[in-house]
Amino acid sequence: MRIEEIKPSQRKQGRLLVKLEDGTILRLSEAEAASFGLRAGMELDSGQLEAIQAAVRRSAARRKAAELAGSRALSRRELEQKLTRKGLAAEDVQDAADWLEDLGAIDDGDYALLVARHYGARGYGPGRVRQELLRRGVPKEFWEDALEQLPEARKSIDAFLQKKCGSVAPDERERKRLCDALLRRGFSWEEIREAWNRLGAEMPEE
Repeated sequence: MRIEEIKPSQRKQGRLLVKLEDGTILRLSEAEAASFGLRAGMELDSGQLEAIQAAVRRSAARRKAAELAGSRALSRRELEQKLTRKGLAAEDVQDAADWLEDLGAIDDGDYALLVARHYGARGYGPGRVRQELLRRGVPKEFWEDALEQLPEARKSIDAFLQKKCGSVAPDERERKRLCDALLRRGFSWEEIREAWNRLGAEMPEE
């Protein structure tokens, strides 16, 4: 396959457009083109063409990965899932994720801390944070440090009940509704029971 033309991209600085005789246009960085020694009129054998196309796919995957990671915080698994859904090959997805990890652009440990602080600030407990970390694909080795970022459960539960009840003692039906809400927020029954006891509403042990 012969290279008919190589010219700079007008849209992206540092990128070259390599036009092949069949009309295909390959987009490579200047460094990539130099590494292959590409020049107009050059004949590429099948092995060379395959290697260049692999480099193009790899670069495209990295650009897309950087775009995704730059728009919002992601775990490595979330990034890989998004790239896979875009139709990228598994090896290119792996390479892009490794590349961003090496750059420090994605870090599951930092991401776990971010998730815990976010949900802790919204009044959620450890159970809910564990669910979120699991759902987002954060490895369990990072969970313990993240959970240590949460406010004390007692303070979070008391603040929730104070907001919902104020100084009015709720009836049994309302108390049951609030208990269910706190359980969904990720607090244990023991923590919830102790909170009601502090408010003078004795709750039985489950």
